[in-house]
Amino acid sequence: MTETVKRKPKYTLFTAKALLWLILPIVIEQIFSTSLGLFDSMMISNSASGDLTSNAVSNVNYINNLIIQLFSAFATGGAIVTSQCIGSNDNENANKSAKQMLMLVILISVVIGALCLALNWPILKLCYNNVSAEVFGFQQTYFYITAASFPFIGLFNACAALLRAQRKSMFTMISAAISCALNVGLNALFLFVLNMGVLGVGLATLICRIVPAVFMLILLANKKNLVCVRIFEKFRFDGAIVKKILKLAIPSGIESCLFQLGKLMTNTFVNVGCYVDPVSGVNIQANGNNIANEINNIASVVGSGVGTSCLTVIGQAVGAGDSEQCKYYMKRMFLLSYILNGICSGIILACVPLIVNLFGFAAEAKEVGKHCLYFCLCFQLVTYPLSFTTPAILKATSDVKYVMFSAVASMFIMRVGLAFLLTTDKIAGLPQLGAFGYWIGMCSDWVLRSVLFLARLLSGKWKKSSGLLTAPAPEPLQEPEPPQEPAPELPQEPAPPQEQSAEAPEEEDANVQTNA
Repeated sequence: MTETVKRKPKYTLFTAKALLWLILPIVIEQIFSTSLGLFDSMMISNSASGDLTSNAVSNVNYINNLIIQLFSAFATGGAIVTSQCIGSNDNENANKSAKQMLMLVILISVVIGALCLALNWPILKLCYNNVSAEVFGFQQTYFYITAASFPFIGLFNACAALLRAQRKSMFTMISAAISCALNVGLNALFLFVLNMGVLGVGLATLICRIVPAVFMLILLANKKNLVCVRIFEKFRFDGAIVKKILKLAIPSGIESCLFQLGKLMTNTFVNVGCYVDPVSGVNIQANGNNIANEINNIASVVGSGVGTSCLTVIGQAVGAGDSEQCKYYMKRMFLLSYILNGICSGIILACVPLIVNLFGFAAEAKEVGKHCLYFCLCFQLVTYPLSFTTPAILKATSDVKYVMFSAVASMFIMRVGLAFLLTTDKIAGLPQLGAFGYWIGMCSDWVLRSVLFLARLLSGKWKKSSGLLTAPAPEPLQEPEPPQEPAPELPQEPAPPQEQSAEAPEEEDANVQTNA
């Protein structure tokens, strides 16, 4: 008997070249998008009244990021549905889900933008009650202008998610590059030529969000696309598709918003009065924390870009209905995440002194920022792919509820709880570590997230959420049994003609009963 050699299957859904051309533009896009906040902080910190205005812009950006995450979550839900439809070659439902998601995100972003414009003062007072009156005024101005850009942020996120789902990430990269170039140019004009201060930074941000959003919508409406959204066709919401999108989007939205809320809460721990210099009114710890946050966001873009790519790669693998193919691409995405994140974090780690000196803060604040960055970047080399690539993979398989509960629990226990204990002045005997306590809590959150998400992935329970367990399992291969030779028939004596004709009907009746 010959032994059968098991050959490793070759998966061609995404070749190495296809993965490269999907991930690389997304990473570059993330760099451009994240650089918007970095350039805002750098440029305004070097303008007149830089410390106060930069602190105001950073504080409002925490709120803006929380709201933007909500738009991104709904875009993610639609992108997962669209990717799975593309993977199963169901182009009709892919186009339907794309249009439903786009209109849903636009509607939500318009409503939230209107609410933020109307509730500007109460929202800022709730989040930043302890800042000075001057900083609070700057925050109001910046929040009014950026809230007007929310519909365009929602439109951009929705279009970008749909273009990535059909492997057109190069377009999103070009759009982000246009936005970044506009932002830097307009900031320079409004800050250093027209001396408009925080108003100029807000206007630059508004304009650089309108232009790429319109550009992306035009690209998505191209009839040559696999998924094409026709702008002026008749439209109404489809309850079944909207329900499917919301089933994925709502848990992702809750998780993303609470995650940003945790960052906002921990940021307020560092902004409290115990860290403000009573003479100068400057919060050295808050400024150092802002430096560390802005630079760490740049160091995280590669890992974030790989996580965004997972929605397309793993989503289409799930749509193809092959769990082994899903596992294969999961391993490849983890490998890429570790390699690219290690390169990016290592470069930033080596350039920390140079980048920190680009900010116009006091030397003490720069030292605080350096210590925080050295600490968190060392943790990021190991934990970031596990804590952020893994949940992106689970989301792509539709396992969004587990991601939501685990991320929220880890965030409140570690990021918020531990950071509060290490920064507060409300409880006697606890160390007031300022910005460093904030980063200890954050890195502890990364560690706990890694454990929770990796355990879920290795358990294989994600297959149930993805629907791969409901498909009939292929029958196991068995060795063919050797053919049995028929037994030789014994010669029988011929029956008399009369008896043969009489017994034939009885034999036929017996066979019928046996078959029945």
